[in-house]
Amino acid sequence: MAEEKVVQYDEDSIRSLDWKEHIRLRPGMYIGKLGDGSSMDDGIYVLLKEVVDNCIDEYTMGHGKQVEITIADGSVAIRDYGRGIPLGKVVDVVSKINTGAKYDSKAFQKSVGLNGVGTKAVNALSSYFKVTSYREGKAKTAEFEKGNLIKEHKEISTSEANGTAVFFTPDNTVFKHYHFIGDYVINQIWNYCYLNAGMAIYFNSKKYVSKNGLLDLLTNKTSPDELRYPIIHLKGEDIEVALSHTGDYGEEIYSFVNGQHTTQGGTHQQAFREAYVKTVRDFYKKDYDAADIRQSICAAISVRVQEPVFESQTKTKLGSITTYENGPSMKSFVLDFLSQELNNYLHKNTAVAEALKKRIEQSERERKELSGIRKLANERAKKANVHNRKLRDCRVHLNEEPPAKNRETFQEKQLESTIFITEGDSASGSITKSRNVETQAVFSLRGKPLNSFGLTKKVVYENEEFNLLQHALNIEEGMDGLRFNNIVIATDADVDGMHIRLLIMTFFLQFFPDLVRNGHIYILDTPLFRVRNKQKTIYCYNEEEKQKAVKELGNKPEITRFKGLGEISPEEFGRFIGDDMRKEPVLLSKDAHIQKLLEYFMGKNTPARQVFIIDNLRIEKDLAEDTAA
Repeated sequence: MAEEKVVQYDEDSIRSLDWKEHIRLRPGMYIGKLGDGSSMDDGIYVLLKEVVDNCIDEYTMGHGKQVEITIADGSVAIRDYGRGIPLGKVVDVVSKINTGAKYDSKAFQKSVGLNGVGTKAVNALSSYFKVTSYREGKAKTAEFEKGNLIKEHKEISTSEANGTAVFFTPDNTVFKHYHFIGDYVINQIWNYCYLNAGMAIYFNSKKYVSKNGLLDLLTNKTSPDELRYPIIHLKGEDIEVALSHTGDYGEEIYSFVNGQHTTQGGTHQQAFREAYVKTVRDFYKKDYDAADIRQSICAAISVRVQEPVFESQTKTKLGSITTYENGPSMKSFVLDFLSQELNNYLHKNTAVAEALKKRIEQSERERKELSGIRKLANERAKKANVHNRKLRDCRVHLNEEPPAKNRETFQEKQLESTIFITEGDSASGSITKSRNVETQAVFSLRGKPLNSFGLTKKVVYENEEFNLLQHALNIEEGMDGLRFNNIVIATDADVDGMHIRLLIMTFFLQFFPDLVRNGHIYILDTPLFRVRNKQKTIYCYNEEEKQKAVKELGNKPEITRFKGLGEISPEEFGRFIGDDMRKEPVLLSKDAHIQKLLEYFMGKNTPARQVFIIDNLRIEKDLAEDTAA
């Protein structure tokens, strides 16, 4: 019998990590998931946000009216015109945990960053980090590599205006193959502008500014043609609300705390949803169903709170707050505001009140029309879910309550939760065999889905595949129950695959647009070519990468062109949906209006659409000629 190895547990077993070691060992605890920049919640955007948050806090306290952001060659430069870090503390503020000016709630009354971790995490996770403080005619600079101080410069005289400049390059050993997507950065910048009306942010020399706060946010997120009544804009002390109704399905609510976009909502968003329903019922003196009141709402709420409690370091969800400024609860605070201000507004604007009433009653009629078919469809879905051959589920889901033990690790996995929507048995089989069963699920389509453009939500229940898909995602009652953070459409790159991709995207845009707006929908990018010799295999995603691989391997390597996902073996597929997975986000620009977009691409063949297709269509023959070139 082999001798059993005894593991010693003594003083030598205990190891203390310094701050930068801990951040680098467990970055997910501080910035959520790592990612390569293809998702809006990837770590590189959190690094950017942590630095900009400090600039915004300065502006909020009345110091500095503009922020300058430059991103080039994977590096970020940020300059504010606040008070500047006290020169004697420049090194400490960016390299010592729990060092900052925000703990006494005096210098920074209602700021976002209260834990003293933000810029330290940026420093620790950057291959190079430089901070310069300009303060009262003097400047002080410190340089770091991966959190280690490499040079502390002496104070010098300067004519520069007061403020702080930070330059950093994310560490590519932590953020592998990272790239910044401009649309994501611009979306972050606009949110800062909406919440700080009058402040100017320059991004790569282009100016962004909002004059009307949340009113501008909703104006940019909607089309005047879609609005059922003019946007209602209400402002009070520490609270701002804007709302209207559109013709879209679902609820679209943007919520913010102390300038932080809480993408996962929280107590303030729930308080708004409940307070809005109660205020509307009281105004019309009618007990409308809550779902009818909120159906098609487009709203934004921003609150400012002393010492907010977030559910994670990334601050995407506001936790429980028992009191607001030692006064009423968040629920009472929002209800008191809406019951007075919205009630007054509706009394003064009778045309708006009448339009709102018509929208609610329309939703009520639509819901009742759906109720019968919905019941039958849900019964079918329940039976199918027991042996749902379309869904190969995973173990960790976005909507689950994290366990008390290993909470941070579980939350990291929740952000990685992914469902692949595939077509065809061979492609589904390859992904199913090679996926990570912990965080990756597969939903298999049978042929081309129905073109749902212009159809009512009735079709979601009548069409078995659509009904099973909405149940797999758990979005029938809204986005709060969404089971997967990433919804990845995995179809072939040929004409049929592109058509299926477009039909799936039409389904989401028509009935669940919030999934697209909130950055949950992606297109899986898989290699077009495999280039190999006896020593090495290189997978290439485009013609340029193929030519580079041929040059690298030399001596006429073997080149295989993949025509479909089914041709890629499960062993190979595992490489393309793992840590190095490439996926393209489905993005909507701020001035894109969904119904017009769908009408253009999925409606009748208008002359403009025909010209667009002819000019942009590339058939297999063209691709073959490219390959042979």
